[in-house]
Amino acid sequence: MSLDNASHPARRGPEELVPSRYAVRVGEIDVLVVSDGVLPLPTTMLGHNAEAADRAGWLNDMFLPQDAFDWALNVVLVRSGAQTILIDAGLGLDPDLNLPRAGQLVKRLEAAGIDLASVTDLVLTHMHMDHIGGLLVDGVKDRLRPDLRIHVAAAEVKFWESPDFSHTSMPEGFPDALRSAAKRFSKEYHNHLRQFEDEYEVAPGVVVSRTGGHTPGHSVVRVASGGDRLMFAGDAVFAVGFDHPDWHNGFEHDPEEATRVRVRLMQELAATGSLLVATHLPFPSVGRVAVDGDTFRWVPVFWDY
Repeated sequence: MSLDNASHPARRGPEELVPSRYAVRVGEIDVLVVSDGVLPLPTTMLGHNAEAADRAGWLNDMFLPQDAFDWALNVVLVRSGAQTILIDAGLGLDPDLNLPRAGQLVKRLEAAGIDLASVTDLVLTHMHMDHIGGLLVDGVKDRLRPDLRIHVAAAEVKFWESPDFSHTSMPEGFPDALRSAAKRFSKEYHNHLRQFEDEYEVAPGVVVSRTGGHTPGHSVVRVASGGDRLMFAGDAVFAVGFDHPDWHNGFEHDPEEATRVRVRLMQELAATGSLLVATHLPFPSVGRVAVDGDTFRWVPVFWDY
């Protein structure tokens, strides 16, 4: 299947009132951004090291609520040559956290005409539950190829053997849910893991690189073909990070390193003009980064119909 027209609506139920997939062409490589839904979280998660008044000011400037708002959850599907690569797997279903508007990935892939059995490779930017949970939904593993390759940084697998949450600032219940999901994932998919140290070429023009920061093995994926470039930055970049790259996200396991990673990646994006997609930028999360004095500016693409 070509992804060229996958941004056009397929059969959707009446509850699907917003677009949930958007196709991009990177040279000869097809890229499809798919929404896994939204995740409502307290706004303090945007920058728990920031003054409350500064955080409130930013939210007001962005016309966002002061208490909680919906974080986007974006997943990317890449087709390079004979390989179909899924980057992250969404939240899945966790009834204990009551997040019914997330975990939409499987049905939205189906709506796009994409069979799970066609996925040859899966890349994990990291092992937080909103990136691996879709693999833990009942029946999903049985629909995947028996020779599926799951690429993840070795440092990430090692970290989740005994995770340290001492520098995070997460809502109640999330640490236990993260721990449980990572443990279950490691047990169920151990034989599929293909661990890398710093960098690995998954397919022609598709390279995953470890950045650390958000988690020890957090990674980004760079897609390049015919002079075009796109980076899927996972959780290295959040919406507030353009104006306040030094604000610490509540899920960051090493906030100081995460800040350095964020600044370095955005400087790279600004210098190269590469497209940026990130997990928690508003769907379809396709745009570019410009330098704006000592901070950065998000420049969303004009949608291509």
